[in-house]
Amino acid sequence: MTDWAWHYNPSAEYVVGGLPPGVVAEVERLAAELASLGHDCVKVGRPFDREGGLREFDILGGRGFISFLAVPRHECVYVCNVTWYG
Repeated sequence: MTDWAWHYNPSAEYVVGGLPPGVVAEVERLAAELASLGHDCVKVGRPFDREGGLREFDILGGRGFISFLAVPRHECVYVCNVTWYG
């Protein structure tokens, strides 16, 4: 377990406003899982060939994806965008 946290950036209303509640719950579950990885979350998702920067991770069987930024200096995962094809 790590002391990492996660937050929406810039806000929950901007990132997940208008999405179905099940999608929001899955985004928040994945964000908590990413934060629990600690520094290793800089390696999760796309792009596969490098660490850090804005990362993407598929959600709900490829029906969408989240874009997140893992910032080791802040010990935080910032969920920046959710794309939902549902």
